[in-house]
Amino acid sequence: MNEERLMTVLLGPHVSEKSTNVADRHNQVVFRVRRDASKPEIRRAVEKLFEVQVEDVRVVNHKGKIKRFGMQFGRRQDWKKAYVSLAPGQDIDFLGGD
Repeated sequence: MNEERLMTVLLGPHVSEKSTNVADRHNQVVFRVRRDASKPEIRRAVEKLFEVQVEDVRVVNHKGKIKRFGMQFGRRQDWKKAYVSLAPGQDIDFLGGD
């Protein structure tokens, strides 16, 4: 697996009410990922960047919304998010606090 590719797989954390609940209850973290990323790539990227053990990865493909601009219709891009289950005792701190 190419190291440069792994660095570009994760686009950022996806912060929402649902992702916060999932993080608290099931020790999962939600990321926005590239649309062509596979589960093994996501697993390796999270393990490499955050130095944690990953138990499971689940992905969801979202279709872009149809939006209207005056009389014309347009469409937002499709995107993918990944629910990453961490091993017991593992945690990712995005805020960097002690």
